[in-house]
Amino acid sequence: MTLKIAIDAGAADAPYEQLRAQISKQTRSGKLPVGYRLPTVRGLAEELGLAANTVAKAYRALEADGVIETRGRNGTFVAAAGDAAKRQAAAAAAAYAEQARRLGLSRAAAAAAVEDALRAGYEG
Repeated sequence: MTLKIAIDAGAADAPYEQLRAQISKQTRSGKLPVGYRLPTVRGLAEELGLAANTVAKAYRALEADGVIETRGRNGTFVAAAGDAAKRQAAAAAAAYAEQARRLGLSRAAAAAAVEDALRAGYEG
């Protein structure tokens, strides 16, 4: 198993977002298992022809999402993200439901807004 990343300079998404999304997808699919050691920021930046700050930004976003964890000088590893991702999604859903209720949306209108957002996020 190896990390496989392809950055498209002409894509609409910024390189750090492409990197973040690809690592996240590979961890969710199991291609990068829990405990897999990721390359260093500098090493991956050189390999991909990116600035170190770009890779660092992607790593920070992945760590904030609970996908990876940094263990100091030992390196950066794929975390047991499944549970963290589910907890974060549940918290976001609860916050949305509360906000929609406060705004006076009906349950059907709130659900329709979620469906629209999911369609745009997954198909767009």
